[in-house]
Amino acid sequence: MTNHEILLQASNLRKNYHRGGGAFAQSSERDQFKAVDDVSFQITAGETFAIVGESGCGKTTLARMLLRLVEPDGGKIIFQGRELTALSSAEMRAERRQLQMVFQDPYASLNPRMRVSEIVAEPLAIHEPKLSSIERRERTSAMLRRVGLNEESAARYPHEFSGGQRQRIGIARALILRPKLVVADEPVSALDVSVGAQMLVLLQELQQEFGLTYLLISHSLPVVAQVATRIAVMRAGKFVELGEAEQVLSHPQHVYTKELLAAVPELPAASA
Repeated sequence: MTNHEILLQASNLRKNYHRGGGAFAQSSERDQFKAVDDVSFQITAGETFAIVGESGCGKTTLARMLLRLVEPDGGKIIFQGRELTALSSAEMRAERRQLQMVFQDPYASLNPRMRVSEIVAEPLAIHEPKLSSIERRERTSAMLRRVGLNEESAARYPHEFSGGQRQRIGIARALILRPKLVVADEPVSALDVSVGAQMLVLLQELQQEFGLTYLLISHSLPVVAQVATRIAVMRAGKFVELGEAEQVLSHPQHVYTKELLAAVPELPAASA
């Protein structure tokens, strides 16, 4: 599935936050919380690179840094040969059409005042303004159908849909520009198990169909085991283990990875 082309490379990424105390409090090294602590990795075109770890380990901060939704304190991000960390805001906005995100909460990530057709078409309006309204409508309808939503869905509002359907809308919005890299931040954690399983199958189908590369953020090893090609285990802002999915799941090296695996009653077989 992969062609071994390095799509994204992150080098020595760092992000610190202050531990409370208010905006005018005097800060020191001890007051700083290292959310991401000198993390380096690369993602190969066509793969699903998963970052797994407990809540608060820094994985979502790291994912948002890659899209510069959070600015890093240090390090470099190189995507398709361009250093994202050196781009202006306007240049980054243009580049972001190739990097899209599926958010954790399908309830909070959709504008409740917009119809579904407007939500899914919005990236086209921003990045492809020369498209006619007919072309935009046709592409939106096609993408909604592809994620399993019917024609009537386009005219409805987010509150009229179930959690799983809302996540399908979020996926359609992320894919409408045909990005190269999709960052999926806990995409099934707000859904029940059966709906989440359907969503993982859909994501895999879309990956094959559109030649997508995924960065999957999850706290769940069973979720990661179903779809990941490689896994990075994150703890307290650092990667403690990184390797092929089968290797990490079957022969973990780090004690923390072993603890995570021991806490899972039964793990699905790793994705081929």
